[in-house]
Amino acid sequence: MAVKIRLRRMGAKKAPFYRVVVADSRSPRDGRFIEELGTYDPTVEPTAFKVDADKVKQWMANGAQPTETVRVLLKKNGVIE
Repeated sequence: MAVKIRLRRMGAKKAPFYRVVVADSRSPRDGRFIEELGTYDPTVEPTAFKVDADKVKQWMANGAQPTETVRVLLKKNGVIE
């Protein structure tokens, strides 16, 4: 089972809000997930990105792979190198 750290879209039409979740790679984007790690809101200025860094590092140590978008956000906010 491949586990991914990815964004789950929430919010209204044209007003996206995302939750950073750990999910099986085969589940749909907004479907089942294993654990919620944080949030990302691109609509406010500056963008709001909050995650539990310890949980992210723990999941990555256990083999979870972040998606490209999540990897960029984690690097930009200093969670990973």
